[in-house]
Amino acid sequence: MQILYWLLVALMAVGIVGAVVPAIPGASLILIAIIIWGFVSSSFAAIKIPLIVTIVVLFLSVGVDFLASYLGARTAGASQWGQIGAIVGLVLGLVGLLPTLPFGGPLLGILLGPLLGAIVGEYLYRRDLGLAIKAGIGIVAGTLVGNLIQGLLAIAAVIVFLVTTWPQVFGS
Repeated sequence: MQILYWLLVALMAVGIVGAVVPAIPGASLILIAIIIWGFVSSSFAAIKIPLIVTIVVLFLSVGVDFLASYLGARTAGASQWGQIGAIVGLVLGLVGLLPTLPFGGPLLGILLGPLLGAIVGEYLYRRDLGLAIKAGIGIVAGTLVGNLIQGLLAIAAVIVFLVTTWPQVFGS
């Protein structure tokens, strides 16, 4: 039982990483691990609080992601072209050209793709490179802040799970 517990905690750790890295599922992995523990331990009453907290974190993560990106773009004066460019850049950076680089791979694509995509999208709309760079940096900064907040929310959900289930697994 303890081995499964630690495997689920490891899955939750991947979920914490996923809350910060766009290509990996985040809070949903934590939620899945909690539900599995509920089935295995035959005690959904013991995981009621972590389950509720994680569902709230899942909804907050989605809201924080959109809000942080929007505020970062708005603060930098970006248009929807820049936001669309950032999304296209993320996809291309993750699965397209940037992973073929000799170093960095998909991680470099996740970091550089949205920035370059936002700059290109904004430049196509405004035809001003200075404003395009400012908007691209604003979009990426907002996204990074959002990802950081999502990571903190995911850590909080895992801590609540550990605090509430630890006595069940390891005694007082």
